[in-house]
Amino acid sequence: MSERATREETVDVVWSGSWVAERLGVELIGDGELQEMLGLALRRNPKRAHLLVSNVLGKHVPQRPSVVYGAGFELGERVRALLGDTEAARAVVLGYAETATGLGHAVADGLGTAPYLHSTRRPVEGVARAGGFEESHSHATSHLLLPEDGALLAGPGADGAPAPLVLVDDEFSTGDTVLNTIRMLHELYPRERYVVVALVDMRSERDRGRLAEFAAEIGARVDLVARGSGTVGLPDGVLERGQALVAAQEREEQAERGRTSRKTTASPSAPAATLTRIPLAWPTGVPDGGRHGFTPAHRALLEPALPGMAARIADALGDARRVLVLGFEELMYAPLRLGTALEALTDADVRYSTTTRSPVLAVDDPGYAIRSRLVFPAHDNPADGPGDRYAYNVAGAGFDAVVAVVDSTADTPELHAPDGLLAGLAAHTGRVLLAVVPSYTPAPAPASAPTPSGASLPAPSHASDRQEPRMLPEPLRGPDFSSYAATDVGWLLQDLSDTELEAPTEEREEAIQSGGAHYAESLPVEYQPSAEYQALFEAALDTSAARIARAVGTVTETVLAERGPRPVLVSLARAGTPVGVLMRRWAQHRHGLDLPHYAVSIVRGRGIDANALRWLAAHHDPADVVFVDGWTGKGAITRELAVALAEFEGFNPEIAVLADPGGCVRTYGTREDFLIPSACLNSTVSGLISRTVLRADLVGPEDFHGAKFYRELAGADVSGHFLDTVAARFDEVVDDVDAEVKELLAADRAPTWEGWAAVERISEEYGIHDVNLVKPGVGETTRVLLRRVPWKILAQRGAGADLEHIRLLAAQRGVPVEEVDELPYTCVGLIHPRFTRGATGADGKAVTEK
Repeated sequence: MSERATREETVDVVWSGSWVAERLGVELIGDGELQEMLGLALRRNPKRAHLLVSNVLGKHVPQRPSVVYGAGFELGERVRALLGDTEAARAVVLGYAETATGLGHAVADGLGTAPYLHSTRRPVEGVARAGGFEESHSHATSHLLLPEDGALLAGPGADGAPAPLVLVDDEFSTGDTVLNTIRMLHELYPRERYVVVALVDMRSERDRGRLAEFAAEIGARVDLVARGSGTVGLPDGVLERGQALVAAQEREEQAERGRTSRKTTASPSAPAATLTRIPLAWPTGVPDGGRHGFTPAHRALLEPALPGMAARIADALGDARRVLVLGFEELMYAPLRLGTALEALTDADVRYSTTTRSPVLAVDDPGYAIRSRLVFPAHDNPADGPGDRYAYNVAGAGFDAVVAVVDSTADTPELHAPDGLLAGLAAHTGRVLLAVVPSYTPAPAPASAPTPSGASLPAPSHASDRQEPRMLPEPLRGPDFSSYAATDVGWLLQDLSDTELEAPTEEREEAIQSGGAHYAESLPVEYQPSAEYQALFEAALDTSAARIARAVGTVTETVLAERGPRPVLVSLARAGTPVGVLMRRWAQHRHGLDLPHYAVSIVRGRGIDANALRWLAAHHDPADVVFVDGWTGKGAITRELAVALAEFEGFNPEIAVLADPGGCVRTYGTREDFLIPSACLNSTVSGLISRTVLRADLVGPEDFHGAKFYRELAGADVSGHFLDTVAARFDEVVDDVDAEVKELLAADRAPTWEGWAAVERISEEYGIHDVNLVKPGVGETTRVLLRRVPWKILAQRGAGADLEHIRLLAAQRGVPVEEVDELPYTCVGLIHPRFTRGATGADGKAVTEK
């Protein structure tokens, strides 16, 4: 590397850590270069108030790209010298998100032929986790390892011996992060040698001995390579005084906001900068970074493509003299290399930095490392939800142009929103350029595709704007979709409200039984209850509200006890959704928990919505997902779910239900078969959402299943009324719930499948010979009367108020109700076994069997 590339620019005569040092007594103790490499800032963090701000990392402080890249490349050369050419040729490099992803990549380049992987905080659909670890002092701690090639971290050489592992971070402070990583990986892939690389080694005297002790403990050699070294002198009480100083500065900042010349947000009077999108022509097959691995073969494709991409950027910059190339969180290497190529091509003063998740206090003082900050919303649909993101030392820095480099996953409406990053940049520069690097998601590749082993690749071609499958949309929420509150449930469905899907009940039944159509390909006409039936619903709700509240509490407490303190509720739309909302409300009311809740579609004979599962896996740990339904009948959906989930790793197929009269599950609120008022009605007690739809011409391979939102039925909607009535009884059933849960947790709750045996017996006794036409339980019988063509109703002899609505519906449809003994359910609905429209009278009512 050139002298220019290995020496950072130091134009400030005031050390950028003096402001903090003077106020808190914090010292940097080390060689003369240490203050050139590091400044100090403050942040809100319960573990460490001060922040070491690197001048050569390219994260918080804009620096020449050649300086940033050169610092990492030089460290890689030193590692190669330490290991020797033979071992260096076998080494694997691992960098840490988010700050060291670019540094680690540069170290791998300096080593020469090392494959590279960096940790990530972005889960990626379809990619198995090879491990994970925690960062003790970071603002955001959890790291995932997601290599495309599962053998990358094992790194065996030709002789089968594990390769040396080189771990790269921007600073080595306590050593906890590195030790956590080595401990985890050594258990999986034990090896003889590790090399830790950092820009600065800032361990205390107490921590310096830990590395050698740890190496002896695991029986491996662990070396450390750092550009600079020293310690941080911290006086007593510095954390508390630092937190107080941060609070005081934030109050002062808020008081002066709008009056200072260097603002943290865009000025309303600032001229709007022009926005230009640059077609990079990123080489096909080259990952956007090391999230899934980056091999020497990838490097060989990228290097010759860099000058051409830089030339496209330079053409769009025109006469700009001071230019910032701004990367995006973990996406550091691609913008860094574009910056080095641009710096080599033009005479402009090119700088490089990246946005970040980490909140740091900004103080406009030459002796402080963070002079300004831009605040904007996250724009890559992060797995941990929306939140603020930051760009430091950009506002007021005098850039003529800013080149924002993001991956295609982050090229979202939020990026372009009025309060988004691009608008924030436009307030502080005359020209904003947007360069989008295609997000790389591993997928089965043809033989000519790049391989992590470094096999030769075909000549580069230009990648499309996206290399990954189309991103699935975010969940639908009320009031735009459903009458439920937005916080109650997110629907992993597509809105088919404008599609005509309803068909007369008799036509649907004939098509279903003849094999001409599946029941999920159309919808029944929504039942409009009579005044008499609506009154029955109100009476049933009043009578059973406490009983339902008790069942809700019991099933929720059982889930919390057995599935962890923060389960992700996923209700099976739509009968499970009111129950999921109630379970969420119980957890919030009783424990103050704000549990995520989504609704997904599952279709008998077709399985669960695979795209919904992929969305869940990308946003949550599948092990935390708890599937929720209203009740069990014969257990068909329970079995369907178990089969469907066999193809998806990590999901637990057990269903939690309010009522389990069929003995089909082990997590339930009750095993009694009683009237759940939400079963009495259709959409008007389920957020005005239809049953789900799965039809090939409406639901593509990358779509969620569909459903309709019946906005026109808002006047008859009792969804909120049902929820509020049950929730109002929570307090009075707490003691009963606690006693019942204690008893259940100690009991044998294994499924008996009693209901399935009864259904098979009834199917044969009544000559039906199809268990799908036998619908056991109050809830399923109600569905038969509301949606299908019923043949007859079997009622448990002496059943009382729980069947009043069943008798009313049966009378309205001319269906006989037959009282029987030894029925394990309160009632069973039988669908007409040989239905054609000729099997009904002219009014559509069922005829008496002959």
